[in-house]
Amino acid sequence: MQLYNTISRKVEKFAPIEDRQVTMYACGPTVYSAPHIGNMRAYLNQDVLKRSLLHDGYKIKHVVNITDVGHLVGDANLGEDKVKLAAEREHKTARQVADFYTDAFISDIERLNVLKPDVMPRATMHVKEMLDLIGTLDGDGYLYTVPTGVYFDTSKFRNYGKLSGMDFERLNKYLKAGARVERASGLRNITDFAVWRFRKKASDDEMVWESKWGEGFPGWHIECSAMSMKYLGSTLDIHCGGIDHIPIHHTNEIAQSESATKEKFVNYWFHNNFLTVDGKKMAKSLGNVYTLNDIVAKGFSPMAFRYIIISAHYRTKLNFTLHALENVAITLKSIYSFLGRLCECDSAKNAPNHEEFMKSVEDAAEKFFDEINNDLNVPSALSAMHALIKNANKRMEGAWLSKSEAKAVADAMMDFDGILGLNFEKHMRAKKGMDDEVKELVEEREAARIKKDFARADAIRSLLKEKFGVVLEDTKSGIRWHKER
Repeated sequence: MQLYNTISRKVEKFAPIEDRQVTMYACGPTVYSAPHIGNMRAYLNQDVLKRSLLHDGYKIKHVVNITDVGHLVGDANLGEDKVKLAAEREHKTARQVADFYTDAFISDIERLNVLKPDVMPRATMHVKEMLDLIGTLDGDGYLYTVPTGVYFDTSKFRNYGKLSGMDFERLNKYLKAGARVERASGLRNITDFAVWRFRKKASDDEMVWESKWGEGFPGWHIECSAMSMKYLGSTLDIHCGGIDHIPIHHTNEIAQSESATKEKFVNYWFHNNFLTVDGKKMAKSLGNVYTLNDIVAKGFSPMAFRYIIISAHYRTKLNFTLHALENVAITLKSIYSFLGRLCECDSAKNAPNHEEFMKSVEDAAEKFFDEINNDLNVPSALSAMHALIKNANKRMEGAWLSKSEAKAVADAMMDFDGILGLNFEKHMRAKKGMDDEVKELVEEREAARIKKDFARADAIRSLLKEKFGVVLEDTKSGIRWHKER
């Protein structure tokens, strides 16, 4: 496996800390609203990475956190906690809001066939670990206090900003020129960030904890460091997220984690690019913010959405349109139809293998996985798969594939789907279940013909066509059948 590493800005050979064992962490959702399709791109790309590593024989411990406290409205460490604001807006408790949108997130990743993480820790259940980490940083002199909270002094961490490729001075200038203008009073550097926020209102009775620095709640960045290291150790093999996290959130994770442990925090940083909609950034004011439920309500399957996301390379910007989704849905339907025809071939009378064709199946599989191991080049891998489908379809137009040829193609497709996660096996099983019933009727018809009960034989032929769309062909070599196209 070759992977692009954000921190080195080059493609590197993947080598985990422990042989055949991988620790993998991803920044999870802030559960104050339903996740939109831009959020889901990250988890789908990460799923392809995870499936690829599993295919290569690695065992993976995968952690995705749930941010149910501490993520403020702005990146400037000012404003209200997003979960608390949602609770006020929806007239619920913060816990009710967090639970509802956590369930919504889990439902979405399940419908998208994303392999579930081994651990999904909630921030509210790990405040002790965060306070312990803050205590270590405080004892080592990295923190200072202002009226709004306890802050990390970024000037004390050597190579702050290394993930973004900017040094401390350049990153400070970058943030000054950006949206993060409003800052808490008393900060030493514009890049300094809160590890503990003080209670803002005396009336607050939710999402507030005691600490030696005062009542309050954790900062957003400290959550990921505390939870990732609790479950995966002080150094992680892979840390995932969107490119928007590079200059701030992930940069701050590195600073506080390495300051506390004096060890390298992450070996491989895996970042996916943005998703735009109709060529524009998603925004409620533009009416182009879609959730998975919105996509399904428009008549598209979750698998069609999965396909359109993973068909683009994870490091390229992807422009989503409903028209493109329509085309992808047609493509996916044709793949499922192809899988069904493979089942029909498997039911046909056997024939000798064609050596050249069997070699083409092997070549397609080799090409597919070579491209996957080349920094998850899914577009090129899909090209290899579609070339195989085209070749097999061409063979089927002229003559039936032999059972062993059909099985070789089906096995290759199932192997591909171990990476793609498009539920090929489900469609094969459904088709084979139908085939069992069809075969029983075909055998019953043949028995009727032998008995010269032609009325019954004709009735079964009509039933097969009406119920299953199956057409029978009586040939010298026996009965063949296929689904009407």
